[in-house]
Amino acid sequence: MFNLFKGVCFLTSLLIVLLLYSCKSDPNNAVVSHNNQMHLQFDHNIRFAMMHLDSITYNTKHAEKHFKASRRYFKKIEPVLSFLDTENYAYLNQPNILKIEEEAFTDIKIKSPSGYQVLEETIFNDSVDTLLISKHVNLINHRLKLIQKNTQFNHLKPYHFLWLFRKAIHRVALTGITGFDSPVLENSLNDAQNVYTSLKESLSFFEPQFKDSELYKKWLLEIDLTIRELSGSFNNFDRYLFIKKHTHYQMVLWNETVADWNSSFPFELAIKNNASSLFSTSTFNIAYFSDPNFGDITLEKVNLGKRLFYDKNLSGDGSMSCASCHLPEKAFADGKKTPKEGFRNSPTLLYAALQKAFFYDKRAGSLEGQIIGVIENKKEFHTDLETLEKVIKKDTNYLLSFAKNYPNKKVNNLVIRNAIASYIRSLIPFNSKFDRNISNIENTLSQNEINGFNLFSGKAKCATCLFAPLFNGTVPPDYKESELELIGVPKENDTINARISEDLGRYNVFKTNERKHFFKTPTIRNANKTAPYMHNGVFNTLDEVIDFYNRGGGTGIGIHEPLQTLPSDSLRLNAQEIKNLISFIKTLDDTY
Repeated sequence: MFNLFKGVCFLTSLLIVLLLYSCKSDPNNAVVSHNNQMHLQFDHNIRFAMMHLDSITYNTKHAEKHFKASRRYFKKIEPVLSFLDTENYAYLNQPNILKIEEEAFTDIKIKSPSGYQVLEETIFNDSVDTLLISKHVNLINHRLKLIQKNTQFNHLKPYHFLWLFRKAIHRVALTGITGFDSPVLENSLNDAQNVYTSLKESLSFFEPQFKDSELYKKWLLEIDLTIRELSGSFNNFDRYLFIKKHTHYQMVLWNETVADWNSSFPFELAIKNNASSLFSTSTFNIAYFSDPNFGDITLEKVNLGKRLFYDKNLSGDGSMSCASCHLPEKAFADGKKTPKEGFRNSPTLLYAALQKAFFYDKRAGSLEGQIIGVIENKKEFHTDLETLEKVIKKDTNYLLSFAKNYPNKKVNNLVIRNAIASYIRSLIPFNSKFDRNISNIENTLSQNEINGFNLFSGKAKCATCLFAPLFNGTVPPDYKESELELIGVPKENDTINARISEDLGRYNVFKTNERKHFFKTPTIRNANKTAPYMHNGVFNTLDEVIDFYNRGGGTGIGIHEPLQTLPSDSLRLNAQEIKNLISFIKTLDDTY
């Protein structure tokens, strides 16, 4: 049987090679265009991925070997699949936790996970469950067959390829090399090599597109160097140097390629089309995260929003403004465990705009929606939208400013909230010591600070939930989802008789039992300035926070929640590693 498998693989490979060679030998033949070449490559890799999965079912004794081989081919289709079919890609690459979809009280879906991460944890387990392995193999194979049958390439333009190419580069840097989707094997570096091998082959299909042949040669050399450097042990890999030396250089090459191909894009995604660094004010397209109906964010609109942000007259009794709980000197937090009469810690507003959900329980889907919650909260503004409008309309200066900034709109709560949101959307400084260094503006990081980032993105597994460059739970490279996590935050800072915080978090929104104690992952940028920490302010220092994670979250202090999303094993960080982690976190302090 195994010889037959090898024979099929050889014949399939030979056919693909012959077809690809014919494509390149006759670039004018419409049948063998860029898209057809990519389709052939995609079909080849997906077939081999399925063949190795079939071999697992045939003989589970070789399950580990064939899983690794199948995953290798899956990683080769990842750049195309994740761009063309985000839903099926997410299914195949989802973590081994329940998938909860909450659209309304009458539309709640709870789905058991499957895919390569789940299969990895099932195969590489102390006790092997052959029936469970077969179940997930069949589910993955069925999904791959559907993908193979339905994925279309005919509509693709060169700019689509440029987008998917860059997206793959970003994914490797921001999730790929962190262990995000290889939780047991930590096979991230080999996975990244396979992604780049696939990108190199895809790029070869577009060689005739290059007017500057030297630029194409630069790409080949750079990809070869990248593959060579994606080696060594997972824990010792220098992720800081990789991003600085390779990811950012590839973004520069990508921009040169756009110019060389004379390409234009119909719109911008989350990352600006001309970005050359992942850590700068020019990285993100703020319009991607906001409502386009209100137009561009201008300096005048930001200034109007700033005045509203500090205006206590907007609250019911005239005693509170937005700035009451978000102080610039505290990185737009307030330094308190919880606000007066409140029950959740005030998070920083810096970088708040670059996410897809708001409040710790994600009950608001936009900054404008979040502002409603503050206005109507009895413990905050304690007023209503109608009263808010009346306050603004009594002020002539406000009316003039709104007429100038919103010329075709009435002065109502919508534009008032948008103005405040515009100010918050301006709070994206990206000028921390870390930003300046990884973007090659200066060279002032100490080795301990660099080691701290590498720990954060490697052994300590922080970056599997706190994704660079935002260092929050908004998942790159698509930035469509802000994650919820159950980590077992205690009610008191007690490691002996610990009890979980009484706040049920996301559960309070839709009453879904599987969402008890789940909270959105906020940014740790400027964490050095925003103590105390967690949704209830239970920890006063960064040392306490890292000790909690180092123990394995709630499980490590005796809080046993079966749906805890944080790995329950100790991270085994030593004193110097903890010191380095804190040193790195402090480099994320912005000046404002």
